[in-house]
Amino acid sequence: MKTEKSSLGKVEFVGLMALMMSLVALAIDAILPALGLIETTLNLAANDDIQMTVSLLLLGLGVGQLIFGPLSDTFGRKPLVYTGYVVFIGATLICINATDFTWLLIGRFLQGLGLAAPRVLSIAIIRDQYVGPQMAQIMSFIMMLFILVPMLAPLLGQGILWFAPWQTIFYLMLLIGVVSLLWFALRQQETLKPQYRKPLSAKVFYATFKEVVTTPVSVFYTLSAGILSGAFIAYLASAQPLFGQVYALGDNFALCFAGIAFFYGLASYANGKLVVIKGMAYLVLRAFVVLFITSLSFWLFSLWHDGLPPLAWLIGYFLVVFGCVGIIFGNLNSLAMEPLGHLAGMGAAIVGAISTLVASLLALVIGSLYNGTALPLVGAFAVTSGIAGLIAFSIETFGRVRAQAI
Repeated sequence: MKTEKSSLGKVEFVGLMALMMSLVALAIDAILPALGLIETTLNLAANDDIQMTVSLLLLGLGVGQLIFGPLSDTFGRKPLVYTGYVVFIGATLICINATDFTWLLIGRFLQGLGLAAPRVLSIAIIRDQYVGPQMAQIMSFIMMLFILVPMLAPLLGQGILWFAPWQTIFYLMLLIGVVSLLWFALRQQETLKPQYRKPLSAKVFYATFKEVVTTPVSVFYTLSAGILSGAFIAYLASAQPLFGQVYALGDNFALCFAGIAFFYGLASYANGKLVVIKGMAYLVLRAFVVLFITSLSFWLFSLWHDGLPPLAWLIGYFLVVFGCVGIIFGNLNSLAMEPLGHLAGMGAAIVGAISTLVASLLALVIGSLYNGTALPLVGAFAVTSGIAGLIAFSIETFGRVRAQAI
């Protein structure tokens, strides 16, 4: 079901939303090849954790969603998107001019804070206009384009480093951010109708927050997404040391990373075609089963090889992982947002913030277990897909009507 006709054609709308949502992936993945160089340039001490440049951005993202989402239910989507872009642009300038690690981390946190607006409000804008399988279809097509960014970002970052200093990567972020802002400002209409706007008051905020967190279908699917995302973020953080260092791929790491991510895009495209026929839950549950069985089997296979299976087998495993994740993520977000159409801003904020917080905490735990082998990461996908899959299975098995009564 479609709720409100977009002023843009479907192709342009999907492209715009994908670009806005992908800025977070660009901000994370483009600097991965430069982390070692940043350490050297800023003279980081032994106790300075360069991975904090990723975790603090995610922390800012989680905080920002709780700010921009609720406010957009009062003031509309567009003014809050503009505000987020201003914060992001200022933060990127801080990163460009950072002379020590502290200023770089401040800039990264503020980048995440600002990017929370286009990230979470894109979902709210989509939910303002689409619902059910149609929303899942739109999200799948967006994810298909979205995955081009983590595919290409490390390649772009590596290419920039061959000719320019690492600060140039932040200039690239700035350029793409400004382009997406202008596109959004000129072409996207306001989607929150005046009759659906909520007064700005603590009482209304509390009532809306309570409604979101007491909607079991939304909360459970959000937890499911966050748990699986924990393993996915841990992969992003450990892919470079695992493939680039342990398996000695060096500069070829970016190509390997992009090739694996390509399967996410293929799966998202297939999901966009299948979801209107089979339904969201049907595809999610089967993808979880495949992911769990494959991860558990490959963990045992990796254990047999002392944690370092042949590279071709490891790449093959991650191709399956990304294929399953490409089906799961778009559908989980749509399933979580489906009951929240009348409060899409707050709903997207809570869903996004809970998912990001759960994922970030789990990623820190999983990352701390990294030991130079594939075992912690493969095991993480087995455990998280098992738990997240059980949550999704429970929702559909016991029924949405019964879940709403909990």
